[in-house]
Amino acid sequence: MKYANQVSEIINAFSPAPLKKEQMPEFYCDDTMEYRTSDKYSSPIEDIFDICQSSEEYSACLLLGHKGCGKSTELNRMSERLMDAGHYVKTIHCSTDLDLFNIVYSDLFILMGEALLEIAEETGCDIKNKVLEDIKNFWNEGTEIMISQELEMASLETGMAVETKGILAGILNVFAKIKADLKYNEETRKEYRRKISVRSSEWIGILGSVAEEIAEKADGKKPVIIFEDLDKLNPEDAWKVFYNYAAILSGMTFPVIYTFPIGLSYDARFSAMDSYFVTKTLPMIKIATIDNEPFEDGINIITEIVTKRADLNLFEPKVIRRLIECTGGSLRDLFQVISASAKRAERRDSETISMEDARRALEEIKTSLTRRIEEKDYKFLLNIYNGNKEQIEDREVLLEMLQASVVLEYNGKRWHNVHPLVVDFFREQGMIEDVRK
Repeated sequence: MKYANQVSEIINAFSPAPLKKEQMPEFYCDDTMEYRTSDKYSSPIEDIFDICQSSEEYSACLLLGHKGCGKSTELNRMSERLMDAGHYVKTIHCSTDLDLFNIVYSDLFILMGEALLEIAEETGCDIKNKVLEDIKNFWNEGTEIMISQELEMASLETGMAVETKGILAGILNVFAKIKADLKYNEETRKEYRRKISVRSSEWIGILGSVAEEIAEKADGKKPVIIFEDLDKLNPEDAWKVFYNYAAILSGMTFPVIYTFPIGLSYDARFSAMDSYFVTKTLPMIKIATIDNEPFEDGINIITEIVTKRADLNLFEPKVIRRLIECTGGSLRDLFQVISASAKRAERRDSETISMEDARRALEEIKTSLTRRIEEKDYKFLLNIYNGNKEQIEDREVLLEMLQASVVLEYNGKRWHNVHPLVVDFFREQGMIEDVRK
């Protein structure tokens, strides 16, 4: 990714992918928390950072937030800071490694084991032979031949003795195959899941032993594991993973951070999560007040985020402001409409993005959003827009609307608003008076 000095470079500059470590110095904007939380001294990311550095034995966190609010970039930034502080950190991308429509809690334990062993290999950490033998024995049933073959292969490829680092390399090869089976092989993954479910305490003990050896190499600082993309789970799948297994998933002796769907915080079952996890929410950047007036500080900070990626002269007057106001503080939606606007401008052989380019791009997202609602939802949404932003009685419908990104939540005072593009749709239908100039 590079800074956009012309329209053709905008699509690359506004990739929806989270910023990586090497991109942070140029593109990261570190002043957003005040406009997310309404308090410059409040930050859910700082809170999690402090938890990861604490000496508490159990420190599992749930991080909630809307899709596209910037969670992944903030977690990457936090990971960088933790590594600078001496921790070893590994992020697991669940949408890549697993089938999110077929996931159970034991899958996370398997990926957690692989992540810790990868840290050990990458850092040259010497895992005791007894711990490696415990891992081999745990997976022995049904996989013994594969493990033997992989250990032998690793020894040949690396020149390392099977009795030393070759064992670790071989076990990691086995984990790569297990992970592939979890995603694609229905019959085999049943066996892996059964193994974890009936011997979970044993596996947790093994993970703790590996983490302890990594911490010893890091002068006592515990490794940190981050699970990305779990906030994309459907509600029923999220509860299937977390609700009945909260005690197990929160029982690690090292910090683990799980992303979690924000809408489920309104489910009655969520209160049980507080007994096991530290729960934090990364709010949207507020671009309007609770009274539907523009919030200039929020608009300005999002403009600064855009400025870090592109020359504002590539946009005709008022285009950027229009795009920000219509995307409600969702950075994902904003980047999407900027890229779509740039594509249209490029096809016109224009050196700038016009308001018409922006309008067409916004229409695409508006169509996508309004397909997610039915006429029976209109009254509920209009009630929120017209003033019922804090006390919402029908939590079940709210959960559905949050999941669909049709309703957005803002902090300071915890309140909601209808996505601005859905509001535009209601104006077009004559359901909201158009008072715009």
